[in-house]
Amino acid sequence: MITEINAVSFRQNLGEMLNQVQYRHDSVVINKDGKPVAALVDARLFERIRRMQGRFDALCARIEAGFTAVPEAEGLAEIEAVVAAERASSKA
Repeated sequence: MITEINAVSFRQNLGEMLNQVQYRHDSVVINKDGKPVAALVDARLFERIRRMQGRFDALCARIEAGFTAVPEAEGLAEIEAVVAAERASSKA
């Protein structure tokens, strides 16, 4: 479960929020001025996110290396064309 809470309430209920994350493996999204600014997740989930981030960064680097010879404007135009075609086919 994901709980959303404002920063003031989070500060006032820190112990309860920590217990919720530690024992129930819930997540807490902390809002400030109605916008999410941080999240509290249990340590196991955070470790998974860190590993996934590392793999994602490595994949991005491989993709970037594979397309170094393609000018940026040309690559963006191709991406926009594929997105437009996909949107058109999903509407049909």
